[in-house]
Formats: sequence, structure tokens, C-alpha cells
Amino acid sequence: MTAIILYVAVLGSIAAWWLSRQRLMAKPWLEVGAAGEAPGTGASEVPAAKLGLWVFLAVVGALLTLFVSAYLMRMHMSQDWRPLPTPWMLWFNTALLALSSFGLHRAQMAARIGWRQGIEVGMIAGGLAALGFLAGQYLAWQQVMAEGFGVATNPSSSFFYLITTVHGLHLLGGLVVLGRTIYRTARGAGLEQLRLSVELCATYWHFLLVAWIALFGLLLHG
Repeated sequence: MTAIILYVAVLGSIAAWWLSRQRLMAKPWLEVGAAGEAPGTGASEVPAAKLGLWVFLAVVGALLTLFVSAYLMRMHMSQDWRPLPTPWMLWFNTALLALSSFGLHRAQMAARIGWRQGIEVGMIAGGLAALGFLAGQYLAWQQVMAEGFGVATNPSSSFFYLITTVHGLHLLGGLVVLGRTIYRTARGAGLEQLRLSVELCATYWHFLLVAWIALFGLLLHG
């Protein structure tokens, strides 16, 4: 419950900061100027796609926060909780996801200077590392099953499969969008469109990296 309250407080702070940037309390009718002129309010113009992504990330963040709260509550609820052995593969997978996020960061930097080849290399490298992460998660499942922890063996193992599956599905969805962006880059799409697309992909990847680090820390704690 504390995690949920903290998450809502953080979202509220971000929303208040964003609204303050829009100068919603400004009174344009009191601005000095010729009739018919529309004085600027100083509000930042946020692309609809970027705003939509942030709303989506807020929803996903809320979902993951609920998982964290449920995990912690269930862990201390009764004596049937058996700590799950941490598969060594998860450490390697974390490094792969960090490399994937770095590849998208490099692609974003290349997009800002208009370097098409750098965009393609960064996105392809990030996508391959993400695929490696998903393959590594499957191998981690195999390690956990070899230790005798099936999906319904213990509450800790059930949460492990649930958390890794939900995170993996979000990453898989991101790979679909990333693949489309790579295709558009190869087809010679305009740089302005590519900059926005690459920025959205990079933001999503950074979010998934931070989310995974938090979830991995939770699994280590459990």
C-alpha cells in the first residue's frame, strides 16, 4: 500500500510540474497587444504521440507497482513462502537489457544530428540485445524449473513467472514498434519523423530497463 501511495504522489508531482509549465493560470485577455493578436501563453507544445506514451507508461508503472505491493504483502502473509533461488542468468539478462537501452540512446543521439547510419546501427544493436534478453529470460525459467520451482509450486515461483512474463510482453510489444521504425529508416523516412519515433522508442526502453532493475531487486529480496 505504501508503494502505491508513493507512486501516486510521484505522478501527482510530475503532473503538477507539467501543468505549471503550461501556464494554465495565465490570463491572456490581460496581455497587452493589438486586437486580434493571440499572445503566446508560453505553453510547451508536446506531440500527441509523446503525451500518449507518457500516459501509457504511467498506466504500466501503476500495474507494476501493484505487483510489487502484492509481492511484498504475500511474502509476509504466511509461512508457505519459499525463497526462490536467483538464476545466475538474470544477471546476464540485466546486462543485455542495459546494452539494449544504450543502443537506443545512441540511436537517439544519431537522430538529433541527422546521422541515418548511426540510427540504424543503434536501433538494430538495441533490438538484438533485447531479443537476447528475452531468450535469456526463457533460460532463466529453465533454471528455476530445474530447481523444482514450477508455476504453481510456491507463491514465490508464481510471482516470478508472472512478473517476468508481464515485463517480457511489454518488451516484445516494444520490439514490434522498433522493427517498424527500423523499416521506416531503411526506406528513407524524413528525419523529423524519425527523431520523434526514435525518441519514443528510447524513452520506452529506458523505462523498461528501470522497471526491470526494480523488479530484479524485488526478486532478489524475496
